[in-house]
Amino acid sequence: MARLGTSVEEPVRQRLLSAATRLFAEKGFESTSVQEIVAAAGVTKGAMYHYFDSKDDLLQEIYGRVLRMQMDRLQRFADGEGTVAERLHAAAADVINTTVDNLDDSKIFFRSNHQLAPDTRKIVRAERRRYHERFRDLVIEGQQEGVFRDDVPAEMVVDFFFGSVHHLGTWYHPDGPLTGGEVGRYFADLLLRSLTPAS
Repeated sequence: MARLGTSVEEPVRQRLLSAATRLFAEKGFESTSVQEIVAAAGVTKGAMYHYFDSKDDLLQEIYGRVLRMQMDRLQRFADGEGTVAERLHAAAADVINTTVDNLDDSKIFFRSNHQLAPDTRKIVRAERRRYHERFRDLVIEGQQEGVFRDDVPAEMVVDFFFGSVHHLGTWYHPDGPLTGGEVGRYFADLLLRSLTPAS
């Protein structure tokens, strides 16, 4: 029988990801065995290895599915209508909100990614880098238009902003006074204000 709230009606792949996410959050990546994951998902090891080669693959996919979703959304904001300031604000608010909506996945990854195999870690870093570069391109676009201050390198702006994003899991709690949407708007407002040229 599936445990940890995993529904037997979910597709096997999703059940494995759900079980791994809960166990990694409760016990940590290193302390969780493959046997515990398949037992919690209510599947066999053979079923797991049909979808994932290892625990590393599970951890990579837990974060990767969030990052792919965020990348798709960023592309829509970046290529959409509106001024560059409006598009950057929407993208900044969205990455906060979607990180909060998937907080367990993000917390697990940033707590455990150093335990991934080097090749897997390199793949994940490259995927995250592509996201940061598309976000950075919006900052550069605004700088070139004269909408944003250009005395600070766009790369540094992005690193500063995402340093805050990646630490959401250390302080944000869904039962706290602010929703993910509210935190997203505050962060986006702060980012845009920091880019406003001096008058």
